Amino acid sequence: MWQRLLLRFLVALSAIASIVGLLWMSFAPPPGMKATADGVPYLTPPVIHPVTGQPLPVETLVRHYKGGK
Repeated sequence: MWQRLLLRFLVALSAIASIVGLLWMSFAPPPGMKATADGVPYLTPPVIHPVTGQPLPVETLVRHYKGGK
């Protein structure tokens, strides 16, 4: 009898912890979820290459000027 009650309590506790964690991450995300490792914010629109007119991702420009590949 008490085992079933304890199991229900643990299931309810884990469900509440999961829901609270998801809500916390959606309303107050950590800084790592707002920008990439290079510091470029997510959902940044591409920029236009001045010579060719082609759109370039901002990540490409950051890697170019930082010297990475």
